[in-house]
Amino acid sequence: MVIDAHQHFWQYQPVRDAWIDESMEVIRRDFLPEDLIPVLEDNGVHGCIAVQADQSAEETSFLLSLAEKHDFIKGVVGWIDLRADNIQEQLQQYAGYPLLKGFRHIVQAEPDFNFLLGENFCRGIKALAQHQFTYDILVYPKQLPAVEEFVQLFPDQALIIDHLAKPYVKTGELAEWAAQMRRIAQAPHVYCKLSGLVTEADWQQWKPAHFRPFLEVALEAFGPNRLVYGSDWPVCLLAAQYHEVKHIVTDFISTLSTSEQQQIMGGNACSFYHL
Repeated sequence: MVIDAHQHFWQYQPVRDAWIDESMEVIRRDFLPEDLIPVLEDNGVHGCIAVQADQSAEETSFLLSLAEKHDFIKGVVGWIDLRADNIQEQLQQYAGYPLLKGFRHIVQAEPDFNFLLGENFCRGIKALAQHQFTYDILVYPKQLPAVEEFVQLFPDQALIIDHLAKPYVKTGELAEWAAQMRRIAQAPHVYCKLSGLVTEADWQQWKPAHFRPFLEVALEAFGPNRLVYGSDWPVCLLAAQYHEVKHIVTDFISTLSTSEQQQIMGGNACSFYHL
């Protein structure tokens, strides 16, 4: 089964979605399941994981409501205030929703490079494992030193890095990011998503070859059993069509064994998110 482990839905609201600026006109509209269904069918993808794009409890409820109506949405990565004093109580309530697989915080937008290491935030992360919730790590390369420390703090927590931590594809800067990712990957409970790369490149001038050095590092560091395919649809539409995004990954892994390819294109997502 082919699983897209990273995509989004939203009903566009200019104030809430202010991050979608004028340069992103193509995604300044609603994106809902009926928009994605034909895209997945055309690309031979059987299911997806819907990931939060807004930091609110309403966002989590919205995604869960969509997942309950559409079988192809295999799971939801929602948002919760992990720093809340009543985090245990909130997680206990969410534990009754089998389609809710885990949570994400938009750490990339936090001015504190060490946000992940905050005492209250870490208290919330510690509580996730008790309910078998996963956590998606969304950061920029400048935040990877904190990630290195963070993953060591929670050896029993299922963690996955979104978008290869958004490496500097446009400039081709590789060395420091690669060294950090290799160190992080030494923690066996950390997975990594092959997603979100086209929007880190030149949106108009990218070529598949631009991504290969970064994909090679990811494969070397995490191996085929901890890499996960994701499209980042509809954000990817800023720079590429869905089939182009998928082809970047399938072409790169084409020299691997059939079973390894199947793991990256769906098996690992099923394992990580308990699908």
